[in-house]
Amino acid sequence: MAVANTTKTSWRLQEIVAHSSNVACLALGKNSGRLLATGGEDCRVNIWAVSKPNCIMSLTGHNNPVECVKFNNSEEQVVAGSQSGSLRVWDLEAAKILRTLMGHKANICSLDFHPFGEYLASGSIDTNIKLWDVRRKGCVFRYKGHTQAVKCLAFSPDGKWLASASDDSTIKLWDLTAGKMITEFTAHTGAINIIQFHPNEYLLASGSSDRTIKLWDLEKFKMIGSSGGEMGPVRCLAFNLDGCCLYSGAVDSLRVYGWEPDRCFDVVPVGWGKVADLAICNHQLIGVSYNLANVSSYVVDLTRVKKSGSVIQGVIQDDQPLTEPSPKGSTLRRNYERPLTTCSTQRVKQSSESERRSPEGEMRSPSSEDEKESSAEIRNPEDYKEIFQPKSAILGSSTPILRVEPTVVATAPCPIPVVTARPPTNHTPAPHPAPAPVVAMAKAKPQPSVILSSRNEPIGLNVGDFLPVSVCIYIVLGDDEALAQIRKGHETMCVMLTSRHKNLDTIRAVWGSGDVKVWHLADNSFDLSPRSLWKLDLCTSILPQIEELLQSKYESYMQTGCTSLKLILKRFWPLISDTLTAPPSVGVDITREERHQKCKACYKLLKNLSDLVKNKADQVGRHGSAFKELQLLMAPLDY
Repeated sequence: MAVANTTKTSWRLQEIVAHSSNVACLALGKNSGRLLATGGEDCRVNIWAVSKPNCIMSLTGHNNPVECVKFNNSEEQVVAGSQSGSLRVWDLEAAKILRTLMGHKANICSLDFHPFGEYLASGSIDTNIKLWDVRRKGCVFRYKGHTQAVKCLAFSPDGKWLASASDDSTIKLWDLTAGKMITEFTAHTGAINIIQFHPNEYLLASGSSDRTIKLWDLEKFKMIGSSGGEMGPVRCLAFNLDGCCLYSGAVDSLRVYGWEPDRCFDVVPVGWGKVADLAICNHQLIGVSYNLANVSSYVVDLTRVKKSGSVIQGVIQDDQPLTEPSPKGSTLRRNYERPLTTCSTQRVKQSSESERRSPEGEMRSPSSEDEKESSAEIRNPEDYKEIFQPKSAILGSSTPILRVEPTVVATAPCPIPVVTARPPTNHTPAPHPAPAPVVAMAKAKPQPSVILSSRNEPIGLNVGDFLPVSVCIYIVLGDDEALAQIRKGHETMCVMLTSRHKNLDTIRAVWGSGDVKVWHLADNSFDLSPRSLWKLDLCTSILPQIEELLQSKYESYMQTGCTSLKLILKRFWPLISDTLTAPPSVGVDITREERHQKCKACYKLLKNLSDLVKNKADQVGRHGSAFKELQLLMAPLDY
């Protein structure tokens, strides 16, 4: 095993002989980053603990080479697809096979588990995508549309959509409830190897053999970014856990990308060759690759990788127009709404009963002859007991086992998603009391630091406060009392709306006269004027109001402030810079003196805003990207 130097950003962790014949596929457990599954031409699936040289478990049952493997989100199950088109699902905790699923006519190319339930999607060289219900032991739907092999599948974080990528250079987005295609993306010019949903926002990333990475807005269904600096095909993608940046794995390199605007923050040389999968845990990125019968694992220390700030490529050019203000209601990208229950309550479009009974939807029960030959051979009982019994042992570890140098840089535990417990299978664990502190924490809903404009409920309001305490209120109260209760606060609201209406009428009157002034309403709700009416004296009046908008807790106000500030920088910074750096004029020029005083005042205000923008540039989400873009635009203020 190679020992890493403490000054290195990346190093090789270890190399193992994984199978008795060539390795055909592998997959990392994305939850912990510490489990590895490998599939080989010897028809076996082997389970490993990353950084340990011995195989934990060897799974048999396939009669053909294993072409694709995938862990479920809790890493309790693993599925493997073979060259013949069959699927087998194993329960790792119970060390037994759960299901054998038959239906594809050719090699399995891609697999993914639903994030919340017992559903599984598979893609094949036969161009079909099948959705399987693991509990009911059969195919519930088939999606058709690709013309070549389906190379990658990914469920959205909220479990409502399925994205598929193919060698035909297209990405298709499927609605699981309606059972039909929502949209298709066709901008790539080569086979698409990998797709990845953003962990929070309605955003999808794709990497292709055409050496580009593209990002797609899943609200407007359009491309919002494209990066083409890769030296070879893009093989792996992974968003940072907080979604602030995107990691791209290609041959012997890792790149760190940002978007809106497109930029590359860092390039890290890593000797992993043709990397096959990535996972993130404890501020470390683990990459794995295979060659013949060997599997190599590599580690990148993310604390030494640039995720923001100065860029390597993609710097905004002076002659590029700034982004137009987004229409009201679309200034922010939506976030996924994750259900609180398992997928058992979610509606999924299913095929008819006759189609499920057809040969293409055939399923073999656990009593079939092939499955009797399936087994889960435990090779390393100590590691098996540590990881799978209890099953939370691998998830609850707080010390990163992947660092082999003596100095431990990252000690924070991996984030553990909430997983709904399933009923016990063959054993009944001893009852234990539910931890009270966890329940208390679940009830206490913290107020967000930034209130998203895409929220579906008012902040700080409880709908129950506006409803009657009980039905008896209609019996106890008379009509007049009930009306008085309903109209409580109505007059205050009318006064506030009347005041706002009066202010807006004043703005409209001044606007029509052409004598533009800045009218500051009590709630910062002023609009942007046409660009032709923006003048230097207007900047001195509006910049203090922009500072208030940027410090607001409402993201829509922050976006308005960012858009206004970008417009001022684009239109007036060259004038301000030239005026302040010009040599003194000969004689008295009153107009020039007035312009010089206005430019000096604007520079002072912009300098104050520059410090504010720097402090907010490390935020995540759409507003974080806007602040990063502003930071780049305001860089000349520091010189």
